[in-house]
Amino acid sequence: MPGATAAPPTLRLPGRRVHHVTHVRTLESIALDGEVRADAEPDVDVSSATTRELRATATVPDGRSVASFVAFSIAQDSTRWQELREGAVGSHWSDAARAAKASEFVILAVPVDALGGDVVFADGDAGAVATRFVTGVEAGTQALRRLHAIDPEFRDAELLAAGPVPLEAVAVVTVANDRVRDEVRAIFTNAGRRAPRIAVYPPAFAAV
Repeated sequence: MPGATAAPPTLRLPGRRVHHVTHVRTLESIALDGEVRADAEPDVDVSSATTRELRATATVPDGRSVASFVAFSIAQDSTRWQELREGAVGSHWSDAARAAKASEFVILAVPVDALGGDVVFADGDAGAVATRFVTGVEAGTQALRRLHAIDPEFRDAELLAAGPVPLEAVAVVTVANDRVRDEVRAIFTNAGRRAPRIAVYPPAFAAV
């Protein structure tokens, strides 16, 4: 692509963190389960029925449904997270998403290295028809490097993990304010679990 910037040699999936946005009420269930599961019913379901159907019918190269994986965004400031915190306009989102405030969500950051080898890289929304998939960390790294030429911020790419993903794999929980930080601490304490590092970072929850 003319004018495209070459991917830096250090651009790889290993060593990166990927991101999973969830409502703080859903985090309570995750903490009680001790893991993030693709088949868990979220307490606050932000996806529309259409979105769920698209992801259930989309398949990765070995035939498994996209919906059978725990989905992570490559970028913390992903397109979907931006849409969600700006009012969840559009067919992707549920009425519950539109009713929620951005500060009610938390962002779980998980190192790719903690997800194991059964992962699938998607170069866009994993429920979209045009999205391409590759399986495994090394193939995912090559796809990530190719994607750098057209989307260097990786705003739409996803990493799908077979899961379940143990809560101990979460390195950081990013929250909007001190009140939510205290709520998250209480959630982990009440579940009898050690909380990961909790970072208060309001800009991550602000509308663009």
